[in-house]
Amino acid sequence: MTQPKVTLVVSPRERFSYTRASLESIYANTDYPFDLVFVDVCSPESVQTYLKATSQSFKILRTDHYLSPNQARNVGLRYVLDHTDSQYVVFIENDVVVKRGWLTRLVNCAAETNASVVGPLTCIGNPAHQVIHNAGGQCYIKTDFKNGQARRRIKQSAYLTGRAVADVRDQLHRTPCDYVEFHCMLVRTDTFAMTGLLDEGMLATREHIDFCFMVAQTGGEIYNEREAVVTTDTLGLASNKAGLMARFGQLKLPDFQWSDLPYFMLRWSDRWDRASLDHLRQKWNLAEDKYFTKRYAGLGSRRHELLIQPIVQYLTFGKGSPWLEKLLISLERPFNNYWFNRYAQRFEQS
Repeated sequence: MTQPKVTLVVSPRERFSYTRASLESIYANTDYPFDLVFVDVCSPESVQTYLKATSQSFKILRTDHYLSPNQARNVGLRYVLDHTDSQYVVFIENDVVVKRGWLTRLVNCAAETNASVVGPLTCIGNPAHQVIHNAGGQCYIKTDFKNGQARRRIKQSAYLTGRAVADVRDQLHRTPCDYVEFHCMLVRTDTFAMTGLLDEGMLATREHIDFCFMVAQTGGEIYNEREAVVTTDTLGLASNKAGLMARFGQLKLPDFQWSDLPYFMLRWSDRWDRASLDHLRQKWNLAEDKYFTKRYAGLGSRRHELLIQPIVQYLTFGKGSPWLEKLLISLERPFNNYWFNRYAQRFEQS
């Protein structure tokens, strides 16, 4: 029996410096045949050099400017739909490492359940595959009434987030759910005939929620295959919690390349975050309730976690300082807006 064809679409999450480790993990630990399309959204020269040296193994689709995650995914998705006969496309971000058997288990789950979407057990941080970030979850729209007015509200809860894999092994089995995340997500390609491409109005956040709503609207089913395991953010919070290193008095973030900073600042800009939340709310006719006000209040939180907080820890010798953190946030936010405007003007003129 012929195996279903699969194409992986690798696209950036927030930076480029883990590209090599991620691709090497995929090729070393994937025992199911696949094609791979790498969407290179203007990566630094060192990454481009590596990609060119290894591109005999995969297709590179390069853009000359930065793209949002859904825009980049659509570049790869269009190629898959137009140039391949793959039954499945797997979106996977460029900071993800995988555990052997991951893709076989995702494909088997889709084939055996007829699911439209399947996500793996997604872990976070170093060491890999030990702490759960996403194991699927519930997410649906509920209508209630306030002052006689109907309100549509998102109700969301995650399964097993923050739990150690070793503590919940009895729960690591295939589970139907309402959503999985784009860190790694297998989608049956014929699903896009009903949903269309990914919504590029979802620039920076909640795009997985939007897409899973679209899939559910078509009657498609979503599963989390917890025996398939990947890990994201191995360069992120877990590394930075170890603190900063000083070399001859020069500030250095562990495993963070400063050449990544321009894309990182755009990717997590207040403007893109806010626009995504506004678009989700308007698209699905949702009330501006606590779900949204909490996220509006948290604009820039990723920048604060990976840039501001480590700097504060360094300057205070690990003690921390709320007032210094607030000060740096107040200085960083205008800079982020300046960078966003500068990039937007350059892109519009190109």
